[in-house]
Formats: sequence, structure tokens, C-alpha cells
Amino acid sequence: MKEPIVSLQNPRVKLLVKLREKSSERQKQGLFLIEGIQEIQLALQSGVPVREIFHCPALTGKSPETQAILQTPKTAFQEVSLPVFEKISYRKHSGGLIALAAYRPLSLSDLELSAKPLLIILEAVEKPGNLGAILRTADAAKADAVIVCDPKTDLCNPNVIRSSLGCVFTTQVVAASSGETLALLREKKIRSFAAALTATELYHETDLTGPTAIVMGTESTGLTETWLNEADAQIKIPMHGKIDSLNVSTSCAIIVFEAVRQRAQ
Repeated sequence: MKEPIVSLQNPRVKLLVKLREKSSERQKQGLFLIEGIQEIQLALQSGVPVREIFHCPALTGKSPETQAILQTPKTAFQEVSLPVFEKISYRKHSGGLIALAAYRPLSLSDLELSAKPLLIILEAVEKPGNLGAILRTADAAKADAVIVCDPKTDLCNPNVIRSSLGCVFTTQVVAASSGETLALLREKKIRSFAAALTATELYHETDLTGPTAIVMGTESTGLTETWLNEADAQIKIPMHGKIDSLNVSTSCAIIVFEAVRQRAQ
């Protein structure tokens, strides 16, 4: 049986802290951390290769979910002290569990699409919280995939995992260039609809029942000319108040669920 890790100077503790804090370290090691009971559950259910689970008996409860995780077959377990767990953890109230997992990114060629796919395309998304919220929308709407073009944050950022509630593991998520993504849309005959303030066509008056890609830009600058020029159509949400736009995750949810509504009919 492994001895508990109690020293904050333990080399493994230092590595875990680096993985939590630095995208470059996650890319270098091909590893990332998953914190929280629900997030770890969804990762395991989705087949994410979990290498090891660190647990702190002072924090882990006796819930069936926790006990199930601690009995995951073919998984290494490492007990850590409370000070060590507080050192390596990203947030409070995570249930005393942190998983170390291997990062195996999908490519566009790996995507499995339905006959009439619904894709969410995000260009240069910057804020992990927005990306996480959009991944929750993708899961709730059963979108085929989320494609992040030219991302400004990595998909294994702890904030992405946390804000998505683990939905980063339940939906196909790919990072790719805009050029590669446009080529895929043309190849698969998927129509793209760019959300833009300058659009004249309203989202709810647009047919979203066929193979559809909803394209969203950043909150600060919107979409680049690449997508505004190459998209099959531009659409917008009508604004009746004094502001001209919504948070990108809110806008995405509104348009995506309009597509879901149309398809249900």
C-alpha cells in the first residue's frame, strides 16, 4: 500500500501544481487535472484515460458517487494530506478528489457526425468561463460537436473543466484552424451561420433544420472577416433594449436551442 503524500516539497506535488497552473506544462506532459466528483465521474464515463486519483480522507465523504470513484477498476490511487490537497487543488468544495488524466485531443477527422449535424464553432474564444458555459449548452442540446478555431485558452484549463461541469468530456470538442474547419464544412455540406451584429436576418426566421454550424466570435471583437465572408449566412438576435449584444455563451444558447426547437417540429 502506498504511503500518503504529506510533504509540500514532494516532486509529485510540484508537478501537479504546474499542471494546474500552466498550459505549457499540460502540453509538455500530455497530462491534466480533473477536480470534483461530477467532473471525474463524467470523465470516467466518457472513457477519458485517468492515470491516478488523489484523495484526501479529511475531505472525501461517504457518498455513493465518491465511493464508486474510489473503487474504479485499473486506476491507481494516492492518499494525500489535507495541506497537500489544498496545495494541489484549484477550488474549494471539490469533494477531496483530483484525477490525473492523459490528454488525447480529437482532430476534425475523428468527429462522428449525425445525418443532420448541429455544430457549434467558436472563433478565438478567450475566456475559459465562456467556453465552459457553451460546452454545457452543447451537452444539453446534444450538439454533435464543438469546434474551437484558433483558441486562446486550452481545453484542459481547470476553469474550462469547472465551468463546463465536466461537459468538456461529454461532447466532441476539437481545436482546429478556421481554414481547416471551413474545409470540413464544405466537404460535409454543412451550412454555416455566423452570428453578427451587422446581420439583417433574424435567427428565429432562419431555417436551422438541415446540417448546421452556428459560428460565434469573441465578445470584444466578434467574428473576423474570414468567417463573416465565408459563412453561408449571417444571423442576429434582435435587441430591444439599450445594449447591442449579449454574453457570447447566452447568445450561443439562444440560437442553438432555436435549432433544437425547429428540429423537434
